Amino acid sequence: MLTEKRIVITGAGSGIGRATSILAAGYGANVLCVDLNDSVLATVDEITDIGGTAIAVQADVSDEAAVADFIHQCVDQFGGIDGIYANAGVSGGRKSLTELTVEDWQRTLAVNTVGVFLAIKHSVPHFVNQGQGAIVCTASVAGLRANAGGVDYSASKAGVISIIQTTAYQLYGTGVRINAIC
Repeated sequence: MLTEKRIVITGAGSGIGRATSILAAGYGANVLCVDLNDSVLATVDEITDIGGTAIAVQADVSDEAAVADFIHQCVDQFGGIDGIYANAGVSGGRKSLTELTVEDWQRTLAVNTVGVFLAIKHSVPHFVNQGQGAIVCTASVAGLRANAGGVDYSASKAGVISIIQTTAYQLYGTGVRINAIC
């Protein structure tokens, strides 16, 4: 099903991103695994141990130049890009609104919302050019209803849902699919 598909997965150093990277590689995908932490190296080691193909990239998903670079690295190393899973995220903790600092707020939105925006922005031109592609982004129930996460986290995930809905309309007819997982 994923044989020879070229996929970028952010947040691949742990949790859902790590599990998805290993699963995708097990189904035959070539996976470019991205994470800010060096734990992404262990993900790639596990993939190569099972005979899969993967590349590790340490990058901050909220840094536009870094995102553009890892998208281009996928294209250069694997000969193209078929999908991206914008999964990297931070919880932001469970501070109350009055305990949150501007720095807390900005970091949560930078990773969770700006990271998704940049992944879409830099992968879409490749997908549109080839007439197909798949974008999956991690959102959360916290973006849909109250009290499922902290204020900063919930706002960031509501932003992801809005980005996906709006982008879906803009991509209509291009052959590019986009979805959020809550």
